[in-house]
Amino acid sequence: MTDYTLDSRGDVGAWVREAAMTSLMEVTLCVVGTAPQLLSPDLVNGMMCSLAQQSAEKIDRYRAHAGSVFVRLLHSNNPAVPHIPHREELLAIFPTEGAESLNWNAPSQAFPHITQLLRLPQYQYHTLLGLTVSVGGLTESTVRFSSQSLFDHLMLIQQDPAALGQFSDALLRVFRHNLRNDRVSIPFLKMLDQMLARACFDTFTTDQDHQFCVVLLSLCKEEIKKSKDTRKLRSAIAVFCGLIQFQGEVRKKVLFQLLLLLCHRFPVIRKTTASQVYEMLLTYDDVIDPDVMDDVMTSLSDTNWEEDVATVRTHRNQLCDWLGVQKPQLVAKGPVQ
Repeated sequence: MTDYTLDSRGDVGAWVREAAMTSLMEVTLCVVGTAPQLLSPDLVNGMMCSLAQQSAEKIDRYRAHAGSVFVRLLHSNNPAVPHIPHREELLAIFPTEGAESLNWNAPSQAFPHITQLLRLPQYQYHTLLGLTVSVGGLTESTVRFSSQSLFDHLMLIQQDPAALGQFSDALLRVFRHNLRNDRVSIPFLKMLDQMLARACFDTFTTDQDHQFCVVLLSLCKEEIKKSKDTRKLRSAIAVFCGLIQFQGEVRKKVLFQLLLLLCHRFPVIRKTTASQVYEMLLTYDDVIDPDVMDDVMTSLSDTNWEEDVATVRTHRNQLCDWLGVQKPQLVAKGPVQ
């Protein structure tokens, strides 16, 4: 169920995942009736978590198949599949009497149910991994309903520091485990941008150099290092602008990254950065000294950031002085051997 092979036809790995889910269900139901001792807790846990991930992903057909397999194994009682984590909680989310009426193909029905698995520690990571590609995807209905369900969950845990901390840890693990894996990392950045824009981690922003922001910034830097993918870079710029709401030295580091991008080799990235930083400073007016605010905003808006790098570097360095951020240093290239 981890085959995400792509070719000119698209996600051909989905055929393998679908066949794997079907086989998994048939073999499990066979084994549970003949040799249930083979179904160890670790095996069943991995199986159900993988199905939960597939049940939260973006392609309707395969999400529906995964959801139906997940519910079929959960409701199997002749005999029951042993060692299913959080069985009672799952039965409350997917009651037997409502199983057939749930349309997994419809994002409006599927996501409000599957996001409830985020409350269950065993399923949280895999459900969030599946949701990442849905929330950060392209299909409007999938994005809308998956996002709404995710943010509804985040609203519920805002006043629960332990739950929010657990969620943020899972979020960082998803990012860390999928660095440079564009299938996940680009949607992740888009999802993260939405979370930051909605102040989902507002309770963290009052702490100086909160570890969540520090680690997130480090992972974002690693993700875009030497990247030429403009989609990824644009998404990262939006995330950096969202991270500015955090307090402490990390704010200076975020500003440094944004100022670095003002001299990126791609003119479109320089222009995008300037535009987003301008909007960021309008939103978070405590970032810079009011005495230089007008100068900074004028420079960002009036400079032609699509000119050659040598020209825009002068403007960028002036911004560094106004913002009190260290100027990025040019790295000297070694002699050609």
